[in-house]
Amino acid sequence: MKKPSLIAAAGIALLAGCAAPAAETTDPDTLSGTVTVLAAASLTESLDELAARFEEAHPNVDVVVSYGGSSALAEQIVSGSPADIFFSANASTMTTVTEAGLTVDPEVLLTNVLEIAVPAGNPGGVTGLADFANAGLTLALCDPAVPCGSAAEKLFAAIDITPSVDTLEEDVKAALTKVALGEVDAALVYVTDVIAAGDDVEGIAVPEAGDAVNDYPISLLAGARSPAAAQAFIDFVRSAEGIEVFRDAGFGIP
Repeated sequence: MKKPSLIAAAGIALLAGCAAPAAETTDPDTLSGTVTVLAAASLTESLDELAARFEEAHPNVDVVVSYGGSSALAEQIVSGSPADIFFSANASTMTTVTEAGLTVDPEVLLTNVLEIAVPAGNPGGVTGLADFANAGLTLALCDPAVPCGSAAEKLFAAIDITPSVDTLEEDVKAALTKVALGEVDAALVYVTDVIAAGDDVEGIAVPEAGDAVNDYPISLLAGARSPAAAQAFIDFVRSAEGIEVFRDAGFGIP
């Protein structure tokens, strides 16, 4: 499975826009073609695993997944970047694409909640959300323009805390990387990202996280170049096998 960076994906998108649509078969038993998925960064580990399984079952299908902040991905789609599937980390970014007339029956598949991530050993002594008001700590959040950032903003507003933030990151994986490298004392990320990071970080549960739950909708995109293969991949992602992978990663199932 190929996973270009967001920058590389943009270049690929421009080239693909000038190319003729890839041929595909419509027989579900002999699916073929390239399925291009734009997905929220927090889905990386789970979707990588599911794409690999799907490709193994359908060797004539190539699933190409580009990860990033959902708002940036939505802007790419609306701007004309060719893609077959959008898997967003909140409803509002999917709405942006839907209002442009570019989605086909979007459906909320997963939920996710925030958790504090700290470097191994918790050198900053962080214990909870109140510590995000401590100017003596180095703290990271996602930019409010992306779902993990907007969820954090909503959460802090609900508990009446003004965070003292040193860096705003473009997506949740960037914020988590700051923690894993010890560049910040803490970041507010998704519980799924803490699980995926393993021993590189430690997680501190946020009892108030229920005040800012993110829905994850998925949709086939209008004008998909490989609609049959793309729909088959969506069906696989939301199958019992797919849901088990997401559940094991820490996602909620609505």
